[in-house]
Amino acid sequence: MIMNEIELVEPDVSYAEDIWAFRSEIIENDDDNEDIFAGCLLLDKCSSAEEWIEICQLRKDAKTCEQAGTQVPSTTYLAVRKSDNKIVGIIDLRHHIDHPVLGTWGGHCGYSVRPSERGHGYASCMLRMNLQKARELGLERFLVTCSEENVASEKVILGNGGIYEKTIEADGSNIKRYWISL
Repeated sequence: MIMNEIELVEPDVSYAEDIWAFRSEIIENDDDNEDIFAGCLLLDKCSSAEEWIEICQLRKDAKTCEQAGTQVPSTTYLAVRKSDNKIVGIIDLRHHIDHPVLGTWGGHCGYSVRPSERGHGYASCMLRMNLQKARELGLERFLVTCSEENVASEKVILGNGGIYEKTIEADGSNIKRYWISL
């Protein structure tokens, strides 16, 4: 079972080299995707993995998250394959969605799977594990959204119990909203 193959860990400097390799792979393969760094807030803007790791630490706390460019605290996780300690994806968990963008189309999480690791079920597993972390935070419902064109993400959401609510227009795109009961 794939859930036994990966674990979610918070970013730290021991993963700096692979974080940067993950970033490079996304840039090289997904430059035509506007959600290129979903779940990886500011990774594309940072000048080093260490800078991004520091931002992830600041984002975890409501007292410091604004220093990291957000008003809502969140925890970022690396999805690491246990067999070779390689990052296969990144997912974040927003502690709440009491924010106009997050409550409308951003949702409780965003995620990206490394291009060379797509098609192996990692996104489904990452979301499933993130839902458990949301339960531990005390959340009872979880909003997940995806672009109307993103069939792969929609399958991940549905496979994790997502119930379609509605499609909305945001920034010129149609966004599907799904709720998952925790």
